[in-house]
Amino acid sequence: MCGVVGIVSHSPVNQAIYDALTVLQHRGQDAAGIVTWGKDGLRQRKANGLVRDVFRQRHMTRLSGKVGIGHVRYPTAGGSRSAEAQPFYVNSPYGICLGHNGNLTNYDELANLLMKEDRRHLNTGSDSEVLLNVFAHELQIRANGHPTPDQIHAAVEAVHRRCKGGYAVVALIVGIGIVAFRDPNGIRPLVLGERKSDRGNDYMVASESVALDVLQFQRLRDVKPGETVFIENNGILHTRAHGEKTNHTPCIFEFVYFARPDSILDNLSVYKTRLRMGEQLAGKIVRDFPHHDIDVVIPIPDTSRTSAVQVAHHLGTKYREGFIKNRYVGRTFIMPGQAERAKSVRYKLNAIRLEFHGKNVLLVDDSIVRGTTSRQIIKLAREAGARKVYFASAAPPVRYPNVYGIDMPAASELIANGRSVEEIQEMIGADRLIYQDLHGLIRSVRHDNSDITEFDTSCFSGEYVTGDVTEEYLSEIERRRNDTAKQREEAKRKGRRFGEASGGGETGNAVGM
Repeated sequence: MCGVVGIVSHSPVNQAIYDALTVLQHRGQDAAGIVTWGKDGLRQRKANGLVRDVFRQRHMTRLSGKVGIGHVRYPTAGGSRSAEAQPFYVNSPYGICLGHNGNLTNYDELANLLMKEDRRHLNTGSDSEVLLNVFAHELQIRANGHPTPDQIHAAVEAVHRRCKGGYAVVALIVGIGIVAFRDPNGIRPLVLGERKSDRGNDYMVASESVALDVLQFQRLRDVKPGETVFIENNGILHTRAHGEKTNHTPCIFEFVYFARPDSILDNLSVYKTRLRMGEQLAGKIVRDFPHHDIDVVIPIPDTSRTSAVQVAHHLGTKYREGFIKNRYVGRTFIMPGQAERAKSVRYKLNAIRLEFHGKNVLLVDDSIVRGTTSRQIIKLAREAGARKVYFASAAPPVRYPNVYGIDMPAASELIANGRSVEEIQEMIGADRLIYQDLHGLIRSVRHDNSDITEFDTSCFSGEYVTGDVTEEYLSEIERRRNDTAKQREEAKRKGRRFGEASGGGETGNAVGM
């Protein structure tokens, strides 16, 4: 999962992009990057690390210009080398920088065609670089001189024909403007905003509406599936709908876990969704456990809080905060190795004994992925004196890998893959385990004011909306994502650390990229 932002303004954009990236930091903590363009030419800074660590005052000062894009990343395809920090840059045509959120399911085929037929060299194993080169190639064969909006749209349409998977893209064409687009299924989110001033309208695209809010941009709408959004450097906005019929199926896991609760994606409030998830989960608990003896409902911070409040309300049970979170420990489900994850949970959460001792506790989490965290948390609750520990997931069982941009584990490492609820309950050590139903989750996400009728639910249902995900592809995903492969990649990365360049880390002009 990654976060992207692009701004065309009548004032410098360096601080605005930085601020937007800080509120999108939850979408990626591996690397960050900003590219700007102005009278001093193209300027960039990107490196591994959090936004606050990557950008210092000297970098911000040099990131001059009123047009720019930014990116925060954690690795989905490719590794975590700083050379793979985004935005990526290609020199021809015009000079194009690109940031990408998602994953191309036909990466291997595209990479081969790019090198053999399009004669473009690839420097990394990132599918974002492949996407950049596909767009650059398609624009080059259509545009002579200054590209027109029609030519840019035609290039994006060609990208949609060639690239499969889920993707939301922002691209800066040097001296021309910013282009933004989503895949024809709209799997990954992208929002368009506007800010009026005396000097004219500023425009912004971002992964989540919260990035627009913090910069006081008005949310205009979501970028439509397959739509081309082109903002010229002078602030003129062009939009063009996808030429073919689209099937809008946004990723439902964005609403379960990844997106911030104060965001609105595809005209759907994430906060309202999570409230409704709690309502649906409470109904499931009443049906499955009608004579429950739950004394207190406790959320597993942070994303399950909103749902847990509603669970407690509808069950007529006390809601309490029972865990204190150390916010300086990263997400455990993307950490390499079960031992590291188990140890990290201990560092990440500490139980308040007063809320557990002698009570029958219902723990509510947003989802269960590997089950390592759930097992450790249940153990913490018992050590804090809980009489019984029940566990409820606001999402259905995660049984299949996500292939559209969320770095979920290999299928064999998903605790629900091939197991019954009773088997999972025993493995995590709960006295009772209750999962949300998939149709209950879909009802939760769909609001009355949305025309979305379907979602990508592949990690729950095994149904992949792009229609091109084969057993062979899933086997390759299994090989690349299992813990052994990740530990091997991590060992390689550590071995390179001191000899590797910073991926164009120091701010410079286009030549320095």
